[in-house]
Amino acid sequence: MHIIGASGHAKVVADILKLINQPVLGVWDDNEQLETFLTFPINGSLKQFKAELGTKAIITIGNNNIRKAVAGQLNSEFGQAIHPACTIAVSVQVAEGTVAMANVTVNADAVIGKHVILNTNCSVDHDCKIGDFVHISPQAGLAGNVEVGEGTHIGIGASIIQGITIGKWATIGAGTVVIRDVPDYAVVVGNPGKIIKYNPTNHEQ
Repeated sequence: MHIIGASGHAKVVADILKLINQPVLGVWDDNEQLETFLTFPINGSLKQFKAELGTKAIITIGNNNIRKAVAGQLNSEFGQAIHPACTIAVSVQVAEGTVAMANVTVNADAVIGKHVILNTNCSVDHDCKIGDFVHISPQAGLAGNVEVGEGTHIGIGASIIQGITIGKWATIGAGTVVIRDVPDYAVVVGNPGKIIKYNPTNHEQ
């Protein structure tokens, strides 16, 4: 597996790959001053990236906007990194490029999109639909039948009650309790969650 982006997030992904006996074939990053990452040399910039035939990559960049942009630039197949301590129901669909950290739980018939980050100890209940490039932060909990649109970031410890729809490129603040639907680009904080502003619609948050 190739690692795209030598970040703190990449350290966690690299550890997961080690745990599942998936060798790291290369690390790629645009920081010209960076020569090594953990025990791996930096192979080159993202523009120089070229995967060998039959190999895959994971974009280890936490920013949802940048992760989407990089995914559109790379000519590669994408893999997954699922921590062995996760509990993911057999009926769950998980798309390419997605990573799930330790102790993540995803219950029956949930659908997880492309290049999603399911961070440590988050919980996604039955029949949830998580769009591409979403980041669900540590300790966040989604009850059943929640839908989350593309690029949305759900902050650490947030709670989303059942049946809620959250739009695309929204931000749910840390510890927020969401009890009503959230429109596209909205920034929601508090208990109960309230809209305080809107993110730019060009995805440059």
